[in-house]
Amino acid sequence: MSAKSAISKEVFIPHDEKMLVAVQVKRRTKKKIPFLATGGQGDYMTFICVSVTNKKPSHVSITKVKQFQGSSAFIKRSQWTIDQLRQVNGIDPNKDCPEFDLMFENAFDQWVAGSAGEKCTFVQILHHTCQRYSSARKPEFVNCQSKLLGGNSILHSAADSVTSAVQKASQALNERGERLGRTEEKTAEMMNSAEQFAVTAHKLAMKHKC
Repeated sequence: MSAKSAISKEVFIPHDEKMLVAVQVKRRTKKKIPFLATGGQGDYMTFICVSVTNKKPSHVSITKVKQFQGSSAFIKRSQWTIDQLRQVNGIDPNKDCPEFDLMFENAFDQWVAGSAGEKCTFVQILHHTCQRYSSARKPEFVNCQSKLLGGNSILHSAADSVTSAVQKASQALNERGERLGRTEEKTAEMMNSAEQFAVTAHKLAMKHKC
């Protein structure tokens, strides 16, 4: 089981939440963390996750989850509502890059994802989620490539792919139906011809007997 699947199973599903996206990150700047705050010194992995409750009305959260070295457990460290998110900074609007910043009402973190692709997926889904679930005040997305915020997002692309596949399947079925229809028509014509031939042959046979 992947780390993201494990996070979804251990952290969110027990609370009747659905994890929409998670990205593994590291801080771009060192931050001093007290010994007691971490539960001990050592390396750890950090994930930023976006989740939504299954029950209506839907509530969206952005959660920082950690896994400490030597432990298989994932621990929820910090959590914000989507309405507490003030700004998402993509750092460079002209090219793919793994860096991004998240600014909340009471926190500001500078992150670097494992890859530019992972960061892009996270920002795309986060933006889509904000547009759908945020209240009147939506967070600001700055220095983000237009492809992350526009209609060419992976969500729309996935939907377009599904729609295209359905259309192709429907077209194939229609073409198959047309072929079957033509075959049935030809079969009926052959049966009519055979019946007419049999009637004619029978008449000729009766005529010769007379």
